[in-house]
Amino acid sequence: MKFSVIIPARFASTRLPGKALLDICGKPMIQHVYERAIESGASSVYIATDDKRIEDAAKKFGADVVLTADTHRSGTDRLAEAAKHLTFSDDDIIVNLQGDEPLMPAGLIEQVALDLHDHQDASVSTLCTPIHSADDVANPNVVKVVFSKSGYALYFSRAPIAWEREHFRVSNFRPSGHHMHYRHIGLYAYRAGFLQRYVTWPTCDIEEMESLEQLRVLWNDERIHISEAAAIPPPGVDTQEELERVIRLVKDD
Repeated sequence: MKFSVIIPARFASTRLPGKALLDICGKPMIQHVYERAIESGASSVYIATDDKRIEDAAKKFGADVVLTADTHRSGTDRLAEAAKHLTFSDDDIIVNLQGDEPLMPAGLIEQVALDLHDHQDASVSTLCTPIHSADDVANPNVVKVVFSKSGYALYFSRAPIAWEREHFRVSNFRPSGHHMHYRHIGLYAYRAGFLQRYVTWPTCDIEEMESLEQLRVLWNDERIHISEAAAIPPPGVDTQEELERVIRLVKDD
């Protein structure tokens, strides 16, 4: 089974500007991400960026780079432009590996690609992990997902879903422990033809309300297959504190 990885990366991060090029134990963060993609067994790996500084750094460690427009609202839009430049066939599988995931296990990159390959009626596949912490269930920065018995996504939300009516209270928010909640991991595989359809669709109300672009897929009646991740991925990098944590993890490896 063949698949490709595209890593969308921009310089102008709001919370941590220039994070793609921040040093992690002697390498820019984007190089760590690229190396995880190479380890996954992908047939090709590309970095998609709108910034010359990222392009120059990526070429120094031997990566293939696609320059994209600087007007994209999301990494998926950047991914679609790069895929169009690279002339993939409609059925080719492309994994979207975010440029701020330097510790993403290579096995999960392969897993999400294989899952899409095995579910021909899905346009997208992604991963989840069980949530065991009540604080995580309540945390709007932890995206939750519910899915059908066949593993197809029903909804994603920043709110606690599914809502345990008999146990959740605003004043005393604690899951019962009898039912499982799942955290969505932002690692996606797409069919290349789907990406070109996706970028023609306008945003939808639920996407804007939740600030979750995957809801546009469900709104347009396309299917997303969910599988439980074979490993728990370490944290990505959005803040200085998370960067320092990742540096410690790399040093201890």
